[in-house]
Amino acid sequence: MTHLSWIFVAVGLVLLFFGGEALVRGAVSMARRLGVSPLVISLSVVALGTSAPEMVVALDSALDGHTDVAIGNVVGSNIANTLLILGVAGLIAPIVCNISTVRRDGVAVALTSLVFVALAWVGELRAWSGAVLLVLLTAYLGLSYWRDRRDAKALREHAEEVEEIGGRPLTLTRSLLLVVVGLVLLALGADLLVEGAVDIARHFGVSETVIGLTLVAFGTSLPELATCAIAAYHRHADVALGNILGSNMFNILGIMGVVTLITPVPVPAQIMDFDVWFMLGISILVLPLMITGGRLNRPESAGLIALYLAYLWAQFHGVQELFDLIPA
Repeated sequence: MTHLSWIFVAVGLVLLFFGGEALVRGAVSMARRLGVSPLVISLSVVALGTSAPEMVVALDSALDGHTDVAIGNVVGSNIANTLLILGVAGLIAPIVCNISTVRRDGVAVALTSLVFVALAWVGELRAWSGAVLLVLLTAYLGLSYWRDRRDAKALREHAEEVEEIGGRPLTLTRSLLLVVVGLVLLALGADLLVEGAVDIARHFGVSETVIGLTLVAFGTSLPELATCAIAAYHRHADVALGNILGSNMFNILGIMGVVTLITPVPVPAQIMDFDVWFMLGISILVLPLMITGGRLNRPESAGLIALYLAYLWAQFHGVQELFDLIPA
């Protein structure tokens, strides 16, 4: 390994960040210019755009034969979203939660994680697994549209999300140019990130699974981190919560659905033994935090960040060593 590998990772992360931002801004602006409702934009365009880095990296790594990086990226991104990004947003501004939304979408994320664990149990995700995930995604989006289209509060929240992410609408030409530039940057960034990360893993004797769960997952979650931090700063923390829940749903159902339709993805033993269960556990853990009192306060948010740091430590030092540090 040379310093070039670290440069590849750094440049790849930068390209992914700006590529994701350009794609989301351009796609949202284009949809608004074409008269698409904020509800549809929020449920589809925003969800797809904010998860675009994970999608491109997962596809790039899987097609290059690094399937451990692909599945690690998705599982690790969901863990980072739930613990790190939600924690950061809650530190900036306590998140006042719509309890009915948390019960509905939060439970949906937990159930989606459970379905993913069940599919991964057989040891390999194949085309039929991808088809199941994509059918569930389609059903979820359809149900969400049917549910929210007559809900004034939900429509207002979707409109706020689109306004927060899209900003001032651009012309169709500029919007299309942003989309194209975003896709190009995402493709280049994904290739550089995966190549550099795999080389670093080999040099340090770390598995590609661990690199996917940590470095790659953190890098592809940067757009969500930026979006949620800005939303929380502007006191739209409920938008941040919606972004995180929607991203977690799309990561599992959309990204893994598409990737496994294209190529089989073996499930590494480490992910099956610990990480998918950890992802499922924290998906359930945050529900009472948000439902009790209807808000996620700063101490709870700090606890989520601490748990994420402990998870990262365990990835490089071993889960058992982490448990040994906990007083009996």
